Amino acid sequence: MAEGAPANLLATGTPSPPAGAGEAHITIRGLSKAFGEAVIYDGFDLDIPRGRFVSVFGPNGCGKSTLINLVAGLLEADSGTIRFAGKRLRDTNFGYVFQNYREALFPWMRSIDNIRYPLKFRNIPRAERSERVERLVDRLGVTLDLAKYPYQLSGGQQQLVSIMRSLVIEPEVLFLDEPFSALDYEMTLFMRDQLQALFMDTRTTMVFVSHDLEEAVYLADDVMLLSRGPAEVADYVTVGIPRPRTAATISQADFVRIKAHCLDVFQKTVRGA
Repeated sequence: MAEGAPANLLATGTPSPPAGAGEAHITIRGLSKAFGEAVIYDGFDLDIPRGRFVSVFGPNGCGKSTLINLVAGLLEADSGTIRFAGKRLRDTNFGYVFQNYREALFPWMRSIDNIRYPLKFRNIPRAERSERVERLVDRLGVTLDLAKYPYQLSGGQQQLVSIMRSLVIEPEVLFLDEPFSALDYEMTLFMRDQLQALFMDTRTTMVFVSHDLEEAVYLADDVMLLSRGPAEVADYVTVGIPRPRTAATISQADFVRIKAHCLDVFQKTVRGA
């Protein structure tokens, strides 16, 4: 583990929740996954605390997206167990925000119908569907015209619709796979603040994959830094900076220090140190 890192690893090497973070919400034990001869995970263990925003960061190809796809059931593990507060995935209410929002939304449906779709799929009564969407719109302060079809919206607006569709089910856990990577910088800043506000309001357990270290630290309660495959946790860093965070946060001494520490760990994993 890197010098000065928080003591969040058990003697067995299993990452534990930060002190005071509460119970583990997601428990991963013995997770293994290979694609042909490329071993991505081999006996990987991890605890993710309930109600925390955890950013996953590491070198390209280390298995960041693979991890959340395994946990969310989009990929089948070769071996290992994953439990959500002791429950199986099928008994857990979770949402997933994909990187490619254009492929995630149904182009033949209006935006509001895209948002309502998971509720309709779950046979939620029409009146409750409308109530949940209205409540979510009010919470987010959304002003865009949800009667429009996805192709009539900007990229950022489409991704906002995609996030709203994942949130309308009021998930216990929300997975986000590089959700801002296809957005321009202005919209990325807006969406970061929207996501932070949502987290502060709901305290939904969030697992966020990012290729942007500043973004990963800015949004997270904890930053999990992965090594190259077979992936291990190179460090599990508790950010501890009060919310809400703003543009001024990134120039504060604590933020600069934490980001520099994460960068140092990242560079060592890339060099194999």
